[in-house]
Amino acid sequence: MTYVVTEACIKCKYTDCVEVCPVDCFYEGENMVVINPEECIDCGVCVPECPIDAILPDTEPGMEKWVELNAQYSKLWPNITQKKAPLPDADQWVSVLDKYKDHFSPKAGE
Repeated sequence: MTYVVTEACIKCKYTDCVEVCPVDCFYEGENMVVINPEECIDCGVCVPECPIDAILPDTEPGMEKWVELNAQYSKLWPNITQKKAPLPDADQWVSVLDKYKDHFSPKAGE
């Protein structure tokens, strides 16, 4: 098992989770973060830190897409190990569903 960041993170990008990760397996995109599933040690300390419940185990139903996305972009985006401010309008996006199609950005973060 590993943990993955899901669609809930898109356009929010809260980074409370990255500071508690003991193996620094988070990577930053323009409008979300991902977890490298090969580096994740399945400790789960990041899960309760996410204020929007965007981190789930890969064993949950329907996680295949997110495992692939996390694996792909963790190889392309820069590593992030320190908390940053969320996106300016993050609170407005928390309850929005189906964000991937129209709002996911493949661009790397800063």
